[in-house]
Amino acid sequence: MRIPGRPAVLLASAAVLAALCGCTVQPTDADGKRGLPLQAQAPGGRGAGPARPAPAATPTRPAAPAPRVLWSRGDVGPRVRELQARLRQVGWLPVGPTGSYGELTERAVRGFQGKRGLPRTGTTDAVTWQRLVAMTRPPGPGELYPTDSQPAAAPDARCLTGRVLCIDKSSRTLRWMVDGRTLSTMAVRFGAQYTPTREGVFHIYWKSRHHVSTLYDSPMPYAMFFSGGQAVHYSYDFAARGYAGGSHGCVNVRDETAIARLFAQVRVGDKVVVSW
Repeated sequence: MRIPGRPAVLLASAAVLAALCGCTVQPTDADGKRGLPLQAQAPGGRGAGPARPAPAATPTRPAAPAPRVLWSRGDVGPRVRELQARLRQVGWLPVGPTGSYGELTERAVRGFQGKRGLPRTGTTDAVTWQRLVAMTRPPGPGELYPTDSQPAAAPDARCLTGRVLCIDKSSRTLRWMVDGRTLSTMAVRFGAQYTPTREGVFHIYWKSRHHVSTLYDSPMPYAMFFSGGQAVHYSYDFAARGYAGGSHGCVNVRDETAIARLFAQVRVGDKVVVSW
């Protein structure tokens, strides 16, 4: 016995099954014959295949860290001296090494960096140092300590007690000493033939940060007077020309950073020893 409407129910069920399973079914007609196949479409449109995964986001590359700073203005020591000697080899530093990173060294580093497309910071970072080392040779003793910048001689016996500016004409150096310990050393220049720097034991009796000579109308920054008009002070001429010139009796310092630091430490009444 045939149940009216059953083929229609079977057809609907098959269509639902095809929609769910994504397969092909062949429904029967009212007489139970096979008809044309029904194509079931998967969700996503006609003929759509499996859903494609979204493309992975391209990871962002972290910014490169800034190169490590090795030396900068105010630093002192043998590595700074080597830096200065190498800068002289490539023509960027006009004076001999002092071992103190001052204005002239900062300016030389800035010029070297700009010439080679590096950031003009004036500080010596690892990249700047590697580039300089690749262009230069290891400096020898004569380059590290040229005739105008010798290592400090052994301090005079009168310098071994108290707070003393220990100035040696033979090595052209000034030691700042406290109780026999050397705190800093710097190159100095003395008076010319007819205006020599006096020798002996003196004491600082006056300090003048922005002093200008009334006799010669020339600036004497960081002046520390120890004998009449003779003083230890920074000299623009010494910084520019080295030992090609001379003073009128004063003790000239060409490293502005070093003399500024010394000026801040020295007190009125501190001893000054000038010797050969």
